[in-house]
Amino acid sequence: MERKGVITFKGMPLTLIGNELKVGDKALDFLVLDNNLNITGLKNFTGKIKVISVTPSIDTPVCDLQARRFNAEAANLSQDVLVLNISMDLPFALSRFCTTAGINRVLTFSDHKDASFGNAYGVMIKELRLLTRAVFIIDKDDIIRYIEIVPEITSEPNYERALEALKKLSI
Repeated sequence: MERKGVITFKGMPLTLIGNELKVGDKALDFLVLDNNLNITGLKNFTGKIKVISVTPSIDTPVCDLQARRFNAEAANLSQDVLVLNISMDLPFALSRFCTTAGINRVLTFSDHKDASFGNAYGVMIKELRLLTRAVFIIDKDDIIRYIEIVPEITSEPNYERALEALKKLSI
């Protein structure tokens, strides 16, 4: 499935491919690689609230800010909440970034191998083979409770709105 007119890159329209998910949908499983090249997926986090921070490339300024912001926010969250960052970056780059940036509360994952997450969650950019900037919040029962697909991928997500949605789940 292709969706046009949802996102832009510096004003240029791009095409998203994959499923179009809605709040209230059952979260779809996916397979990604952790920083040690182990395959993991949604099922590995059953029973936890999941904040999925999606970034095009961790080596860009806005993606760096997004990862650092969610890492700082995660320090104040319940142990029932996990923050996952998913991008198309290689696991080695993600590991290096986390070490250098002191990212210790956000778990980073690579979708580069099969684009399983990007296609399942409808955030794969056709023209770039990167993931668009987005935030998904999935409850303990794996129901999607919040979605933000950031319209301009060079902009940051609305952290306050995401954190407010998260607060409603973790009370």
